[in-house]
Amino acid sequence: MLISLAYMLLLGMFLAWCCKKMRLPGLLGMIFTGILLGPYMFNLIDGSILDISSELRRIALIIILTRAGLSLNLADLKKVGRPAILMCFVPACFEMAGMVLLAPKLLGITVLEAAIMGAVVAAVSPAVIVPKMIRLMEEEYGTKQGIPQMILAGASVDDVFVIVMFTAFTGIAQGGSASAGDFVRIPVAIAAGMAAGMLIGVLLAKYFEKIHIRDTVKVAIVLSICFILVILEDAYGTVVPFSGLIAVMGIGIALQKKRNVVAKRLSVKFNKLWVVAEIMLFVLVGATVNLNYAAAAGIAPVVLIFGVLVFRGLGVLCCVARTPLNWKERCFCVLGYMPKATVQAAIGGLPLAMGLQCGNIVLTVAVLAILITAPLGAFLIDLTYRKWLSHQ
Repeated sequence: MLISLAYMLLLGMFLAWCCKKMRLPGLLGMIFTGILLGPYMFNLIDGSILDISSELRRIALIIILTRAGLSLNLADLKKVGRPAILMCFVPACFEMAGMVLLAPKLLGITVLEAAIMGAVVAAVSPAVIVPKMIRLMEEEYGTKQGIPQMILAGASVDDVFVIVMFTAFTGIAQGGSASAGDFVRIPVAIAAGMAAGMLIGVLLAKYFEKIHIRDTVKVAIVLSICFILVILEDAYGTVVPFSGLIAVMGIGIALQKKRNVVAKRLSVKFNKLWVVAEIMLFVLVGATVNLNYAAAAGIAPVVLIFGVLVFRGLGVLCCVARTPLNWKERCFCVLGYMPKATVQAAIGGLPLAMGLQCGNIVLTVAVLAILITAPLGAFLIDLTYRKWLSHQ
C-alpha cells in the first residue's frame, strides 16, 4: 500500500506540474496518473486502496466542501437569490431532457435507458468546480455579481437532485416504480442537511469561543463531525431525508458567520489538507477509467456528450435570464458549470452491476464524460475568468 501511495502522490504531482507548464489544468495530469497506475493499465495501485477508493474520494470531497463553506458568505448568496436556486436543478433537467431526445437516436437505446444515462451524466463535479470557485472568490473575480458563489452553491446541491433521479430511474428499470414521495425527498434532504449543518456550526462557534484549543485540533473536530454526518446519511438517509454533504458545507458557513476570524484560520488549514486530498481524489477518479470502453465506443457517444452539454448550457442561460449579468458573465456561468468527474466515477458502473442491459454503454458514456468535460471545463474556467469577469 505504501509504495502505491508514493507512486500516486509523486507521479500525480509531477504530471500535474507538467500540465500546468503546458497551460493545461493540473487535474488532467492527476487523472492521467490514475489511468496509468490503475487496474486497466499498469495495475500499480494496491487492491486495498482500490477497495476503499470511494471512501477516500468522499474524504477529499468533504475537505473541499468544508473549505467552501468557510469561504461562502450567505449575504452574497442571498443577493444572487433566484438564479442560485434554479442552478441546483434546472441545468441538470435540461441535460437529462437532451439525453432522452438524443441518445435513442445516436445509440439505439430506449427512452428509459437514456433517462438513466442522463441521470449519470447530468451531475457536475464539486471536486472540480468548488476549488475553482473558491479561487475566484479569493481573487475577487465576479464576486460582486455573486457568480462564483452561485456556481459553488449550485454544484453542491446539484448532485443530491441527480442521484435521487438516478435512483428513481434505475428502480423503474428493475421493475419497481417511482412515487411522488421520491421527488419530495430532494428539497427535504437539502433543507434538513443545511439546517443540521448550520446548527452544528453555531454550536462549534460557541465552543471554540469558550474553549481555547489549537487550530489543528479544531480541524480534527470539524472533520470528525463531518464524517459522522455523512455516515448518518448512509445509515438513515432512506428513513429520514438528509444530505450529509450539504450539512458539511453548512458547518463551514455557520462558522464563517459566527466566528469569522477562526473560519479564516481554519480555511488556511483546510487548504493545506486539500493539497494531498486533491491528488488522491483525481488519481483515484482516473483509476476508475477504463479506456477500452472509450476506445470501442466510436464517435457517437462523443457527439452525444457535446450535444447534451448544449442543452445544459441552455439550462444555465435560463437560470441567469433577467439578471444584471452581461453576456460574457453568462457565458462564463455556462463554462463554469460544465465539469464532471466524481459522480460519474461513483455511479457510472452501477447500471452494469445491477445487470441492466444498458450498463456497458452507460459506463462508456460516463468515462468519456469525465475525460472530456473535467479537463476541458477546468481549462476554459482558467482561460476566461480574468477576461470575462469583473475584478473587485
